[in-house]
Amino acid sequence: MAKKRKPEIVTFKTDDSLLDALKAVPNRSEFIRAAVLAALENHCPLCGGSGVLTPNRLKHWRAFIKSHALKECTDCHELEIVCPAAAKRKVHKRAHR
Repeated sequence: MAKKRKPEIVTFKTDDSLLDALKAVPNRSEFIRAAVLAALENHCPLCGGSGVLTPNRLKHWRAFIKSHALKECTDCHELEIVCPAAAKRKVHKRAHR
């Protein structure tokens, strides 16, 4: 039978304004856990969430973008990567009137 691990405590530094905002949250631990999990789910697959492309990742990106396009989504106006070889797929479902 596997032994259940005890939860670990993680600390981080923050400025006064963030600390003041966190003090107003009723369950800070749960709020921070949820925020971290959401950030991990939604990080950039290209930079891994760092916000920076390494020189080699940048080389791969430049090669990739030569055969693909960046355009604005007509539904949500976010930037999307378009592969000209792929069939056009609808991401957003519009409500029918």
